[in-house]
Amino acid sequence: MCKAVVENGDISMAEGVNSGITYLMVFPYLLIGLLFFTIYRYNKKVNN
Repeated sequence: MCKAVVENGDISMAEGVNSGITYLMVFPYLLIGLLFFTIYRYNKKVNN
């Protein structure tokens, strides 16, 4: 589906697809980072 949209030659649509892909890729990394940060703080708090 994405390839068919981009092949039409509409630049603004292709930029929108790229922005959507980037948006969907960022959130899992943020969630994993937040999880590791929370675990780090918890372990630091327990060990002191």
